[in-house]
Amino acid sequence: MFEGRFPELVIIFVVALIVLGPHKLPQVAAMVGRWLGNARAMARQFRDQLEEEAQNMQRPVVDPTRPPPPPAVTPAAPPAPAAAAAAAAAATATDSATPDAVSHERGP
Repeated sequence: MFEGRFPELVIIFVVALIVLGPHKLPQVAAMVGRWLGNARAMARQFRDQLEEEAQNMQRPVVDPTRPPPPPAVTPAAPPAPAAAAAAAAAATATDSATPDAVSHERGP
């Protein structure tokens, strides 16, 4: 569209001078300059907010109302096979010697 070549700028300046006059042209130029400055500031602020949101999207989301998860519990190591066999044999030996193992049936 507008490439900013020198002859084009001269034509725009001459047309603006004819339309606005020599007294209003500096005021209008200052106003346009302020508008451009504000537009650049808003564009910079918008870009900064977009970049900040993009960085926030890369971080994990933490809900401050939810308590943190409990620490992971690691299961205990299973007992060694020899120790398990000895414990089972000891339990069987003690079960037969207890009074619970005696039959409660009535005899004839």
